[in-house]
Amino acid sequence: MTVFRDLSVLWSLFHILILFMMLYRSRYGKRKTFVLTGITMGLLIVLNVAGLFFYGPEMMGKVFILTCTLPSLLFFWFVSKDKKGRFFFTFCLADTVALWIIVVTNVLDFYFGGGRYILMFIGRLVLFPLVEWWAVRRLRKPYLELQESVTKGWVIFAGMTALYYVLLAVKANFPVIITKRPQEMPAFLLILLLMPMTYATIFAALYRQLLLYRKRHSELILQEQKNMLAAQLENQQQIRKMKHDMKGYTVTLSGLLAAKQVKEAQEYLKNIETEMSSLPGQFCANPYLNAVFTQYSGKLEELGAKYRMNIQVGDESLPYMELCQILSNGLENACDALKGLKTEKREVSVQIKYNRNYLLIRIRNRCRDDLNVEKGTIPATDKEGHGHGFGLSTVKEAAERLDGEMLCYTQNGNFILDVMVSCQSFLKVGYGNT
Repeated sequence: MTVFRDLSVLWSLFHILILFMMLYRSRYGKRKTFVLTGITMGLLIVLNVAGLFFYGPEMMGKVFILTCTLPSLLFFWFVSKDKKGRFFFTFCLADTVALWIIVVTNVLDFYFGGGRYILMFIGRLVLFPLVEWWAVRRLRKPYLELQESVTKGWVIFAGMTALYYVLLAVKANFPVIITKRPQEMPAFLLILLLMPMTYATIFAALYRQLLLYRKRHSELILQEQKNMLAAQLENQQQIRKMKHDMKGYTVTLSGLLAAKQVKEAQEYLKNIETEMSSLPGQFCANPYLNAVFTQYSGKLEELGAKYRMNIQVGDESLPYMELCQILSNGLENACDALKGLKTEKREVSVQIKYNRNYLLIRIRNRCRDDLNVEKGTIPATDKEGHGHGFGLSTVKEAAERLDGEMLCYTQNGNFILDVMVSCQSFLKVGYGNT
């Protein structure tokens, strides 16, 4: 009957791998991640199954932390996008859940299956897919969102899960396997019951942090919308004022010219030109986008920054809510970066290109020389407190709502934010029609 034992071990190792890959974030693309994982972990699984065949389950149970846990920890740490508390918590979570299933099925088979490994095999055959189904349906999406949004608190949770994993592994296998120590079984069962309660407490705390993040994120979006609408209203009021003033200017100029006071008319025109130059600029024909550029041009002028706007957008009907979110957060991020630089180094450029296929946005600003951001990563914020740390994540979410992509990186002392949106994503819902 040892064939059922060997198959159950192989099945367990394979599903530990699946469970972890569902929850962690790789720094590579899917194809490269699967190839690296298949080669490395496939070899590790083969070696552990061979060890089981030659040395038996009791011996391998005592050394599996060295033969399986630590090598897989090092490999996944290398390919993981996260390197600190988030990674270690995710790794310990997957390993602890798998170890819990392995230990429980061992105990059940010993007491109720006669030690023939049939009940062990059936239990693992059912429990691992069941846990993975629950993870896909209930856990994966919010957990990935947690990893993206919550930056603090992971280390202590990782420490708790690591200690529990070591406790369970030691208690189950040392000095001999737990089924040979019946006098310790009651305490061991209490440890098994403690695991789901511990993770329930951890996930409740993490979920509260996620709800807080969502609330603050919603508040930030509402504030952006309020600022955008206020800027749009101010823009419209200035336009109405200009129309009203132009009527007066026209009457005065007509009177001067009718009286043949040409020099006075020329002087009057110069005064009008001076007054008009003090008004906010017109950066593009789209009133919503122009309101954002008007607002941030003022901020950049206050910082003494040089800025260039190359906005190739007409009066097309565009998804202004998402685009204003992208531009306002991108420009806010640029302003924050410039504050830490000397005045003569403060430079920003904005480019927008639009055609019937794509809408491209690039915001480039000078940044600290020691800042290094690789493509495909989002840098952590240096700012503390309420309302900080959402900017680039908000840009990414807004781009994804338009079936687009965001990419940010540093190059030659500049921080570059690129957003590309397929116009088909908003043309099909009525935008883009002139």
